[in-house]
Amino acid sequence: MTDRSLGGAVRDIHVNDRLRKVLAQSNPIIFTAVAGLAGFCAYFSMYAFRKPFTAATFEGVPGWHFALDYKIALVLAQVAGYALSKFIGVKVISEIQPRHRAWAILGLIGVAWLALVAFAVIPAPWNVLALFVNGLPLGMIWGLVYGFMEGRRVSEILASMMCASFIVSSGVVKSVGVWLMQTWHVDRFWMPAATGSLFMPLLLLSVWVLSQLPPPSARDEAERVRRAPMTGAERIDFLKTYGPGLFAIVFAYILLTAFRDFRDNFAAEIWTALGYGGEAGIFSASELPVAIIALVGMAAVIVVRDNRRALTIIHAMVAAGFALLGLSTLAFQAHLISPLIWMILAGSGLYIAYNPINAVLFDRLVAVSGRVANAGFLIYVADASGYMGSVALLLWRNFGQASLNWLQFFTMGAYVTSLIGVAATALAAIYFYRRSADRSAGAPGLAAPWAVDRLAPSFDVEG
Repeated sequence: MTDRSLGGAVRDIHVNDRLRKVLAQSNPIIFTAVAGLAGFCAYFSMYAFRKPFTAATFEGVPGWHFALDYKIALVLAQVAGYALSKFIGVKVISEIQPRHRAWAILGLIGVAWLALVAFAVIPAPWNVLALFVNGLPLGMIWGLVYGFMEGRRVSEILASMMCASFIVSSGVVKSVGVWLMQTWHVDRFWMPAATGSLFMPLLLLSVWVLSQLPPPSARDEAERVRRAPMTGAERIDFLKTYGPGLFAIVFAYILLTAFRDFRDNFAAEIWTALGYGGEAGIFSASELPVAIIALVGMAAVIVVRDNRRALTIIHAMVAAGFALLGLSTLAFQAHLISPLIWMILAGSGLYIAYNPINAVLFDRLVAVSGRVANAGFLIYVADASGYMGSVALLLWRNFGQASLNWLQFFTMGAYVTSLIGVAATALAAIYFYRRSADRSAGAPGLAAPWAVDRLAPSFDVEG
């Protein structure tokens, strides 16, 4: 295709659009609000094509005669596709041209929606494959949306807003799915595609706004440094150089991803076991406070300019999230708190730990390292590993712990995740703190705080 292809023509039109000009000249607070809301809505919409099927229960499905539970099979298929997408994204996300991001988002989500239609049309057991196809394109949406956010003085605020989207959206889209089944009597197999259709207008609008965002300014690049794509050799060298610390924090992230995904995918079964079955609003009611609590925690890191100090605070926050998960579970079993409060606190602990790793830890690590790298590479390495852990947890649940009901398995998992997660995070924190201390003394390793402080975010409100 030539430069006057559809993508190129649309890009040229965008350059002349009034909204882009206004945003380029606007106060940073206005830009942050518009860009953050667009990123929030775009990723929020993606969840309407990924999570609604988990709000339904699938018992006695005709054509399914296997030892593996049908819903677990669906979740496994989607997670397998999602995990494979993360591996593919390590290369794709780091290389895609900015002008192609918006079209890529719409194209990939379009494929995911068609897979949901196939899920409704094709009978079991073959429709399980449709969930694999559904998950395959969706794993790259985070990186594509994040591409519009990074490299700016307010990138951490924008990333925090994106993180809030997947906390809130999961509960909301499941509530919408239950509402469609209960109020409009939509079949459980058609409900996922129907839910996605309802969010298509929001998706189109938010992606259009993202496409109007001006690129990072010269001032953005001066303060945050332009991040460059990494070659395969550079990626391997980075992993080798910081291997012990990365292994520890990625291992903690695997636990977080697997347990968070289990809580998300089987929320309907867990709530039923807690006595809240059939209440459509319970998903949203439990997740909205979680988003608020998690965002307050993220805000504490945004104002820290010293990158070495920020990295230590982030590790402490992750460890605190793991601890909250275990302590809230202990309080629930001791009958000190209600089921709803327990689920809110457990979810808060998960996301207080999960969000910083997913949004700011690797960004700060790259800044402190002084190396040419990008946070997207590390995020996708962690995500790919995390979703493989999610697959392993589901298989262990079905074949190793089938005697436990959903609530018992969730409770046991909370304790295991909490204890091991605190230990792994503490090891990572000690490792990176010592490496940064070595660097400040002149040894190879992480850059000294005074050498990279200019990379920290700035939040002035000059135009």
